Amino acid sequence: MDLGEINPVLLVASLMVAATPLLLAAIGELVVEKAGVLNLGVEGMMIVGAISGFATSVETGSPWLGFLAAAVGGAVLSLLFVLLTQVALANQVASGLALTLFGLGFSALLGQGYVGVKPPSMGEIHIPVISDIPVIGPILFQHDPILYVGIALTAAVWAVLKYTRAGLVLRAVGENHDAAHALGYKVIKIRIMAIMFGGACAGLGGAYISLIRVPQWTEGMTAGVGWIALALVVFASWKPWRALLGAYLFGGITVLQLNLQAAGVAIPVEYLAMSPYIITILVLVILSADKSSAPASLGRIFHASH
Repeated sequence: MDLGEINPVLLVASLMVAATPLLLAAIGELVVEKAGVLNLGVEGMMIVGAISGFATSVETGSPWLGFLAAAVGGAVLSLLFVLLTQVALANQVASGLALTLFGLGFSALLGQGYVGVKPPSMGEIHIPVISDIPVIGPILFQHDPILYVGIALTAAVWAVLKYTRAGLVLRAVGENHDAAHALGYKVIKIRIMAIMFGGACAGLGGAYISLIRVPQWTEGMTAGVGWIALALVVFASWKPWRALLGAYLFGGITVLQLNLQAAGVAIPVEYLAMSPYIITILVLVILSADKSSAPASLGRIFHASH
C-alpha cells in the first residue's frame, strides 16, 4: 500500500470531471421537479444521449455536434414521457421507469456498431498565465468546456428560479397547478418545456460520460448515474447550489475509491466500489433536514377540466 502515489491536485481535478455528468442530469431533473413532474426516466435519457452524442461525434468528427445531438436525443426521448404523462395522463412513476427500460434497450441497439471505436477528442481550455498557476491552474483552469457549461448551467438555473418571472411561474405550477391554471398559466405547456429541458440536460450528461470521462461506448455505461442524480435532487432539497455540492461530493468519493484501489489499500474492492453510494446517501440525508422544500404538486396528475 502506497498512499504517497495519490496526487491531491489530480484528485480534485478528476473529482470535477467525475461530478459533471451527475451535475448536468441533476440540474435538469431539478427543473422538471420544480414544475411538479417526477421523471424517473433520467437514466434512460442519459444512455440515449450517450450513444447519440458518441455516434454523431464519431461520424462527423466534431465533439460539439456530438453534444448537440445528445441534448436533442435526450429531449426527443423525453417527449415520450410527455405523451404518456401530460397527454395520456398515465402514472408518472410507471412512465419514468418504462422510459429508462426503453432507453437502455434502444441505446444497446443503436450502439452495436460503435463498440471499440475511439471518439474524437474535445481538448481542454488553456488560458494563458491562469492555467499555469501551480495547484489552482490544474484544478480549476485546465478542463474541457462542458465542465464549465455544467457550472454555468447551475448558476443560470438558480438565477432564473430565484429572480425571474419565468422561474416564479414554474415554481407556482409545481406548488399548486390548479391555482396556477386558475390564474391563466398554461400548466401543461410549462411542464412540457421543463421536461424537455430535463431531457436535454440528461442527454448532455450521458454524452459527457461517453465522450470525455470514458471516451468509448459500452452498453449500459451510465451505470446508475441517472438514479444517483434523481436521489441528489431530493437530498439537495431542490436547491441548485446544493445539487452542485452533492455532485462534487459523490464525484470526490468515486475518484478517491479508485485511487485507493490503485494504491493497494487492504480493503476489499467491492466495499470500495460501494462507498461512493453509501457515503453520499448518508451525508446528503443529513443535509436534507429541510423537508418542506418539496414542490407540493410533485408527481400529481393535472386535469385541465378542474
